[in-house]
Amino acid sequence: MIIVKDLKELKTKYNEDKIHVTIGNFDGVHSGHREFLNQIKKDCVEEHAKFVIVTFVPHPLQILKAHTGFLINTYEERRELLASTGADYLLEIDFTRDFSTLSPEVFLEKFIFSFDGIAKIYLGHDFAFGANKSGDFHVAKTFCDSRKTLLVLQKEFKVKSAAVSSTEVRAAILAGDIPTANELLGRQYFLSGRVIKGEGRGKKIGFPTANLGYSKDLIIPAKGVYVTKVKIKDMVYNSITNIGVNPTFNTGYEIHVETHLLDFTQDIYGDEIKVSFIKKLRDERKFPSVNDLVDQIAADVTQAREYFKHE
Repeated sequence: MIIVKDLKELKTKYNEDKIHVTIGNFDGVHSGHREFLNQIKKDCVEEHAKFVIVTFVPHPLQILKAHTGFLINTYEERRELLASTGADYLLEIDFTRDFSTLSPEVFLEKFIFSFDGIAKIYLGHDFAFGANKSGDFHVAKTFCDSRKTLLVLQKEFKVKSAAVSSTEVRAAILAGDIPTANELLGRQYFLSGRVIKGEGRGKKIGFPTANLGYSKDLIIPAKGVYVTKVKIKDMVYNSITNIGVNPTFNTGYEIHVETHLLDFTQDIYGDEIKVSFIKKLRDERKFPSVNDLVDQIAADVTQAREYFKHE
């Protein structure tokens, strides 16, 4: 997948003459997104067109609502997930307050139809664009009809009769309901980042942990202990992960993501890791003593081992 700065590059730089385009935020690239994008890819192959995704950086709600701790994935992770759908090109439009005031027609004219060989445009069933989200399917269809471009509207995608959306995924993650989040995503929810220096308390009590340096733009699951898997380079290890403030030791509010890898003794400080979440074991709580905490961690490890034995 090639990242471009303007769709006109597709003609001037890459000599493309026929493209299919979809526009959206695609945060999390969940199962509904992938169903939609896979269908577009199939159409592109059958109709000999290149597959182009148009999205926004940062996410509009980070600018318009000043949301933080909001994204399901980093923008780099989103690129990788979108590339896995077979897209040929990706345009990431710089989303600013000035950009948000553009009318739907100006947006389409300036940013989409800068390329004049668009055969089809695909829109999600709930996607709206332009100032105050005034651009809906009907506005887009009128514009596309005038340029002899076919507009296709995605049907709502459901899992077990429940609508799939990034909003629903975020709600499940915030609630610590990882099985539901994973079902909606169609994959395991994960956090990735570099292993950073922690307090070293885990090692002192017999359960060394990798302290994850994650992007503060990301949504984080509810505080508690989770069954997880950790990918380091090409290897995957069973693990448990604590998300919280370490109340037995601390009185602060900074959320830490600390992972104990089972049967693992290597030094991974500074390494990039990916922590995939499977299910929550318990809430985080303050223990009367360090010994009580150690006993509980041992019980958590036993529970995790039992899970992995039967997975």
